[in-house]
Amino acid sequence: MKIKLSPMRLDRTLTLRTRGDTLFLNEDEIDFSSLPEGATLPKEAISSDWFAADIERVNGELQLCLILPHGADAPKETLFPDVLQILEDGPVTLPLYENKPVENDESYLDDIEEGS
Repeated sequence: MKIKLSPMRLDRTLTLRTRGDTLFLNEDEIDFSSLPEGATLPKEAISSDWFAADIERVNGELQLCLILPHGADAPKETLFPDVLQILEDGPVTLPLYENKPVENDESYLDDIEEGS
């Protein structure tokens, strides 16, 4: 399975898992096993808003594009993601939603106390 990702600023996250030709998008299960070779399934035919384009089966492989939600401070790897080549069933690691903020960084207080 080949999954392209289309980054989009959203206030919700996505978890992705695969089992054969079945995708688990958060709590939704979508089975593409009946999509024949060379066929195209329009994204509008799927009851999920996570799809950014039609789904195809080319040379026996599912090819699809999913929306990749991200936060306001997303890293470069999220804004310009690589294509995912899924070779085995299970959870799929997606790029980070956003950069993690620096926690408890109070070093600026030292500068203030020193009069800098």
